[in-house]
Order: sequence, then structure tokens, then C-alpha cells
Amino acid sequence: MPTLLEPARFGAINLANRVVMAPMTRSLADAAGNATDLMAEYYGARASAGLIVTEGIAPSETGKGYCRTPVLDNPSRLDGWRVVTNAVHAAKGKIVAQAMHCGRVAHAANKAPGAETVAPSAVRAAGAMYTDGGGMQPFEEPRALAPDEVGAVIDEYRRFATLAMEAGFDGVELHGTSGYLPAQFLCTGTNRRTDDYGGSVEGRIRFPVEVLEAIVDEIDAGRTGLRICPGNPFNDLVDDRPEDVEETFRAFLTAIRPLGLAWLHVIRRHEPNQGGNLDNLALARDLHDGALIANDSYDGPEAAAAVAEGACDAVSFGRHFLATTDLPARLADGRVPEQFDPRTLYTPGPLGYTDLSKS
Repeated sequence: MPTLLEPARFGAINLANRVVMAPMTRSLADAAGNATDLMAEYYGARASAGLIVTEGIAPSETGKGYCRTPVLDNPSRLDGWRVVTNAVHAAKGKIVAQAMHCGRVAHAANKAPGAETVAPSAVRAAGAMYTDGGGMQPFEEPRALAPDEVGAVIDEYRRFATLAMEAGFDGVELHGTSGYLPAQFLCTGTNRRTDDYGGSVEGRIRFPVEVLEAIVDEIDAGRTGLRICPGNPFNDLVDDRPEDVEETFRAFLTAIRPLGLAWLHVIRRHEPNQGGNLDNLALARDLHDGALIANDSYDGPEAAAAVAEGACDAVSFGRHFLATTDLPARLADGRVPEQFDPRTLYTPGPLGYTDLSKS
């Protein structure tokens, strides 16, 4: 059986090891949503990961939700991202861009002037988010996308994929969980549409299926992945019935299986999720033929066992990469990762980001 630290091939991407850096929002893009030299230093320092999945990047200004998060929607943004990808490739790493449209999980203060907050339906999420100008603010009530607007959003993802490859990324991962737009279409509690993109299971899965088809059409399945977590209630994502979760994701994964995605990035859940005791990893293994990346609070020995036993092909780590740039080497030696400072997770500047000195 394979080991955590041996090479792998996910579609068209060769990985030096099976230690993946998970996507983590750090809110360190510039005010216009462009990648910065600081981001290049941050990702370049962690290039010993077999694969880096970037923080969520919005495919449009409308898709942006959080303050100081990046956008990739036109060629003017390419130069900043090329500095990032060049830094990772210079250190012999691989990096894919995660496409994240926040949908209703947003506030106007975090967007460009005039950018709307849209969703499948006009259902406001419970909760609040931080804004630089006004502190914590309630999520806005979104405007429901009109039927003829859904295709335009799919085209935003298509354009994102094209730009990502021009920027030097090795592939694209669609963020399909955590309460963001694709998950909002999938969920019975947030999708109240009665047109072809709502109602039945087939209607609710249509949007993310068509997004993935568009990305694959642009960059090939061998460079395309998907991140999911069936039953994840984050950002007030709640289905009407517990059984909706498994029914929806079985239909979704079955529908995209012919695309032949290079990887599926699955968040397991320790506690029972909205789908009861649904085993997310087992569901993915059953309905996906490509590589499987497992995520959620693994330590080194557990990750090694998961790969060796065939439960997954790789494991992604988030918090362990925050303060430990050489995580694969640490895992190889059995050393404990450094502790990160939670106070610096989203603060501007290098402290806790590229400057890992103790504050």
C-alpha cells in the first residue's frame, strides 16, 4: 500500500508526496482583491506540500464575500498570481486555484462598489461576518438569480478556469461546501427555486454539475477537482430533511462521475452530520474513480494510516501548515507541528503569515 510521503499522480498533476495544504482564507489580498508579494512568499514557503490548494478565490466581484479576499475575473489580475505560482514552482511545488463564489455569505462592505449579493433564492443566512469598516455585520439578504443569470455565473467559473491556467496554476478546485454558492444550490433549505435549477434533486444538482462541465471543458478533467462535505451546516446550510443530504450527494456524484475529475477533496465529520451517520469518505470512494483527498483534523499518524489502509489517496492539512512551513519533513521525522497564533489568522500584515516569530 502507498505511504503518505511517497509520490502520487492526480490526473495530469504529479505530486511529490501525499501531504496536501488545505485551502484557508487569510484575508491578505490587496484592497482591490489582487494577489500580493506577501502571498507569494507565504505559498512559496510551503511548496514542499505535494499539492497546495489556495485560499478561496472569487470568480467575480459578485462572488466575493469576505474582506481582503482575492478575485480572479480578468487578465489585469494575472501578474500578481504569476508571482505566486512562480514562487511555488521555483521550489518544485504544485498549486491549484480554488474557485469560491460565496453567494449569500457576503456583505456589501466587503465587495467592490455596486457588486450585488446573489443566491439561488432570496433566503438570508443566519449569522454575521467581519467588515473592515464596520466590524461584525449581519449577512445580507441575497437577490435570487434570475433564470437567465444562472448561465452567466457558470461562465464566470469558466473564465476563472481559463485565467487560472494563464496565471500558471496546475489546476482548479471547485469549492462546493461550507455554505457557498454551489452548496446553496444543492441544499433544500437554501434552494427554493421552481425552475430547472431547483425543486427536484435533478434540478438542485444542475448548477454545480454545469459549473464542473464548464471548467472541465476549459482545462480538462485531469486538472480539475472538487471539494465537498455532505451534511456540513457551516454558514447556516440546513436541509429540510436529514435524508435529503445523502440523496442529493449520491445524485450529484453519480452525475459528475463520467467527467472523470482528477480528485475529490472530502471533509469527513467526526460528529453526526445533517445526514445522520453518513460516512462522507465511504460515499466518495463508492462514487468517484479518481484520487481522494481526505480532510478534517488529521494528525500525522492517523493520516499515514488512512493512506496506507486505502481510505484515501492523500490527506490535506490546514492548521498544521499555518506555523509549520516544512510539514512533510516534520511528519517524516515524527516531529510535532508548531502551534499557530489564532489572533493572527485574518489580520493584515506579515505577523502569523510569513513572519512566524512569536507575538
